[in-house]
Amino acid sequence: MSSQTAILDAHYMARALELARKGLYSTHPNPRVGCVIVNQGEVVGEGWHVRAGEPHAEVHALRQAGERARGACAYVTLEPCSHHGRTPPCAEALVQAGVARVVAAMQDPNPQVAGRGLRRLAEAGVEVASGVLEAEARALNPGFLKRMEHGVPFVRAKLAMSLDGRTAMASGESQWITGAAARGAVQRLRARSSLVLTSAQSVLADNARMTVRGAELGLDPDTTALALALSRTPQRVLIDGRLRLPLDAPFFQAGPALVVTALAADPRYAAAGHELLVLPGNDGQVDLPALLRLLAERGANEILLEAGAGLVGAFAQLGLIDEYQLFVAGTFLGSQARPLLDWPLERMADAPRLKIIEMRAVGDDWRVIAIPTSAPGV
Repeated sequence: MSSQTAILDAHYMARALELARKGLYSTHPNPRVGCVIVNQGEVVGEGWHVRAGEPHAEVHALRQAGERARGACAYVTLEPCSHHGRTPPCAEALVQAGVARVVAAMQDPNPQVAGRGLRRLAEAGVEVASGVLEAEARALNPGFLKRMEHGVPFVRAKLAMSLDGRTAMASGESQWITGAAARGAVQRLRARSSLVLTSAQSVLADNARMTVRGAELGLDPDTTALALALSRTPQRVLIDGRLRLPLDAPFFQAGPALVVTALAADPRYAAAGHELLVLPGNDGQVDLPALLRLLAERGANEILLEAGAGLVGAFAQLGLIDEYQLFVAGTFLGSQARPLLDWPLERMADAPRLKIIEMRAVGDDWRVIAIPTSAPGV
């Protein structure tokens, strides 16, 4: 491959990734995918996957390109599918359209595809290439890739704290540590997630609903992003080991929820429109690894963990958190306030190390994104 071809491939793939990001809030449980079709240096078709059950990115781009797709090059952020799901296989659609070359950012780890799409194209005489801007493509779909490669969702823990690492006063008072801009960022994290996972203790402390609030998303109302963010409601999952949260709480009044407990089944939850899942683990606690595997089987890609020190600490100690998003407010809450994590450590050698991958101002607060330096548990 010439250097000029490599430069052009990267250029058009960057545009395909830009298109794929339009599906940030709406493609669950499918991956976010974009496609650009180029014929003789001219972009003749563009498309992105909007939501599950609707045409994939390649189909949208091919429809826009029409006859100009013949002899063209298609840039796709994920290997074209080769199987019949809710929609026909995209690899076949590209072959039928007469595309001469297909460049994929990466192979699809879905066992139903896993190289078959590119192989079908090559067998039909289409030139294929893969690995262009692959790191960027993987970063766009961390949950889908984690589910396909490891059988569990990508867990993102959101925490808000003071400069001295405290999350609430000793009384439990915590509203609001951070400002409106940070709260908007959290709303966008909720909107992009397959589900929001919280604990009874957190809901009781804040009287929380854990819903996506459109007025706080901070998205331009003149774009499709706001409409798509509100078109899908992330599932709300409550871990309530002892079933402490009353059914008349605002959390339950906000809509159907999945309640996970270590106790026996209780018919009142189903009668109230909620699902109760019994997953006992050790010491009367919920089996968290088993819960993640089950949620993955149900199609969960990205989980937003919004809970207190106890549940987040339990996930952290088991190595189940892939990414921490810490919102830091310019205030002190004092030594009597509640800590960030319930994670008793006695030696520096036991202290987990994190790699900070991003730090930026969000309004008057700061957001720190960090990932564990060791591989998360399963």
